[in-house]
Amino acid sequence: MTTVQPTLPRVPALGSHPTAGANPGRAETRDVLGRATYDLLVVGGGILGITTAWHAAQSGLRVAMVDAGDFAGATSSASSKLLHGGLRYLQTGAVKLVAENHLERRAVSRDIAPHLANPLTFYLPVYKGGPHGAAKLGAGVFAYSALSAFRDGVGHVISPAKAAQDVPELRTDNLRAVAVYEDGQMNDARMALMTVRAAVDAGATVLNHAEVTGLRFTRGRVTGAELRDRVDGSEFGVDARLVLNATGPWVDHLRRMEDPAAAPSIRLSKGAHLVLKRHSPWRAALATPIDKYRITFALPWEDMLLLGTTDEVYEGDPADVRVTEADIAQILDEASFSVRDQQLTRDLMTYSFAGLRVLPGGPGDTSKAKRETVVTEGTGGMLSVAGGKWTTFRHIGRTVMTKLASLPGHPLADDMEPMARLPRRAPLPGFASPDAVAHRLLVDGDAPGPRMAADTARHLATHYGSLAFDIARLANEDPALAARIHPDAPEIWAQVVYARDHEWAQDADDVLRRRTTLTIRGLDTPEVRDGVERLLRARD
Repeated sequence: MTTVQPTLPRVPALGSHPTAGANPGRAETRDVLGRATYDLLVVGGGILGITTAWHAAQSGLRVAMVDAGDFAGATSSASSKLLHGGLRYLQTGAVKLVAENHLERRAVSRDIAPHLANPLTFYLPVYKGGPHGAAKLGAGVFAYSALSAFRDGVGHVISPAKAAQDVPELRTDNLRAVAVYEDGQMNDARMALMTVRAAVDAGATVLNHAEVTGLRFTRGRVTGAELRDRVDGSEFGVDARLVLNATGPWVDHLRRMEDPAAAPSIRLSKGAHLVLKRHSPWRAALATPIDKYRITFALPWEDMLLLGTTDEVYEGDPADVRVTEADIAQILDEASFSVRDQQLTRDLMTYSFAGLRVLPGGPGDTSKAKRETVVTEGTGGMLSVAGGKWTTFRHIGRTVMTKLASLPGHPLADDMEPMARLPRRAPLPGFASPDAVAHRLLVDGDAPGPRMAADTARHLATHYGSLAFDIARLANEDPALAARIHPDAPEIWAQVVYARDHEWAQDADDVLRRRTTLTIRGLDTPEVRDGVERLLRARD
């Protein structure tokens, strides 16, 4: 494919004019963090830390959150992008868990973030000689939908011919039937960023790219942390009555700062994914049984096709996790059970990524391990939280806060608003109907500047909700910012300015990998990266 160099915005004109209501600069944030004593310092800006910071700030606590990298920069932006009840959990008899997951999925999709979550129909193909028969899978998807009180329809079985109409790349050789059920999906990085914004709106102070280099102690109790700003090397500290270790795969690393003799508390499982261009539209996702417990997914996502995932024990440095040649071969081989070869050629691959599931320590197959959240207290009083899954992120935040309220001595309870008195379904920023937002972006004839393209309007509506209007205003004020970043993607340059001033973006990867979809589309060319970096520097 020939790459057309994008026209870059007039960066010098923006240098001294950050957008209205912009986040404070890093130096100002460091100063605030260093002068205050917080009720709660959350170390780790993955979804576990983010949701805890959000709920803690809602409850009235003075909250700080820091992360050594970007918010959702590791596992939390390397998921399968699903909001789901967990069909495979029925195999292990976890009926209550599936029902709870469905409840959370519906809450997020309808009451918390309808602008960021999308319903998605799943087809579960039944092949001759496969691990499950049509009758069993038909009963399974019926039970699955029953556990959601049939609010998303009734699980049922359709013919191969009907399924092939919706998924043209479906392999129909030896296909006996197709079971159908409903779940949802999201862009995990965007969901995480909106939750960070919700935490800040509730009063939290946050800083990414700030690494903990040591813990502060008072009479043997952990009472804060020493940090280094990875952007400029500045060192500072934060005092807190309680420190929460929510560092995901690094949870034991921080525990050993508290107690060098701390025994390992978790094990890690690697999940790898591939992103490919699609040959044709897909109106449903494929969930194909590999064996009795494992399912491989082929998901239409961000105009692409997402394949995965693997599930294998990982014992290396979490910072080194990556997709290997063996991962690629496994994912493509497993996808070929139900996807035609023409859709699985390597020249269609645009990106690959791997994340680490944090599982409770112990023996056994990682594919059968429970994705449960575990909260433990260390010798110095630091709490560590690990595990869980994206679908239940809101519930996890409330669960951790309930744990904080019940700590011996009740160190925070007197200052906390009880969870029972807080709104159970507080929406995330940008809450709106994405269809209504996209429509208004397209038909608002009073706005100056070029008319927005339909795919850009839809993209902004489903990634920002009503906050898309702020980006549209930037584009209207400077037509250069209304231009596409790359001709083959819907994003516009105004999103880079918005990411810089309102979403804590510090480098090109923050923008291209997590604030936009340029990297996953394989479009983060040297020219695009140069333009993004110029805009990020323009505020300095």
